[in-house]
Parts: sequence; structure tokens; C-alpha cells
Amino acid sequence: MTTPDPRSPLGPMPQPLTLTAGERAEALAAIRALPAELRATVAGLTDAQLDTSYREGGWTVRQVVHHVADSHMNAVTRLKLALTEDRPTVKPYEEGLWAELADVRLPVEVSLSVLDGLHARWVAVMESLTAEEWAREWMHPAQGRTYTVDTLGGMYAWHGRHHVAHISGLRERRGW
Repeated sequence: MTTPDPRSPLGPMPQPLTLTAGERAEALAAIRALPAELRATVAGLTDAQLDTSYREGGWTVRQVVHHVADSHMNAVTRLKLALTEDRPTVKPYEEGLWAELADVRLPVEVSLSVLDGLHARWVAVMESLTAEEWAREWMHPAQGRTYTVDTLGGMYAWHGRHHVAHISGLRERRGW
């Protein structure tokens, strides 16, 4: 049996332009479940464990949790822009630099609480979407391509699972 790559334990991020109704339901379920899954994945970790990198040269568990909150806040903003503007160009952000700011030293509960509320709001919006709204487009200037709301759902469902796998993989390797 091969060991998954600790950088990308789930493989590459999917970027579908369209999702089936079943795939949308799966994405919504993953987005809905992420806050509780992430909380369970870090439960019982000490500060020293939270400050351990999940892989050589990678972020600490604490940074990963705060990154998920940062990333998902940006995702909800992108969703709302796509739903309220005509093919908006979103603002990229330097996630690596964000992961070095002072707030990443806060307790992980700060970001876990953010994710609870944010994901409740995110799911409420996504559950209300029509097929036409799932097809609405937005542009990412750094990547030079257009995405859809479907893409956003698929990417961020994967994103949460990806980072949970980083932390759970570390816990497994370390016997935590």
C-alpha cells in the first residue's frame, strides 16, 4: 500500500465548471459538515501539537485551521459577488503571507467558531440557488480563468476535506 503525499493526500483539487444535482448535494454536505469535522480532528491536541507542522516545510496545525477560516471567508465573498454582480473579477490574496500574521497564533477555537457561523450562512445561500445561479460565473485574475458557482462548490468541498486529511494524517503518523 502506498502512503499518500502529505502535501496533497486527496490528490489535486477538482475544478469542474458544472456539477450534477447529486454532486451539488455532496458538495453542500461536505461544506455543511466541515466545521464539526475540523473541530473533531483537532480535539484534544495540546498547544505543542497544534504548533507542529503537518509535513516538513508545511504549516502548523494551528496555521491550517486559521487558513481554512481565511480561505472559506474569501470563498463566501466570491460566492456572493458571483450571485450579485455580472461575471465579477475576484480579489486574490496571498494565503502564505496571511498564514504568517499575528492572528494565526490565537487559539484554534477562534477560527472554529468563525467556521461554524460562516458555514451556516454559506449553506443557507447555496441551498437556495437555482440551476441558473449555480452556473453564474466569476473570474480569478491570478489564474486568468473563469469559474462558476458550481466550481466554487466543488473546490471548497474538496478544500475542507483536504485540510482535515492533513491534520488527521499527522495525527495518525504521530500516534496522537
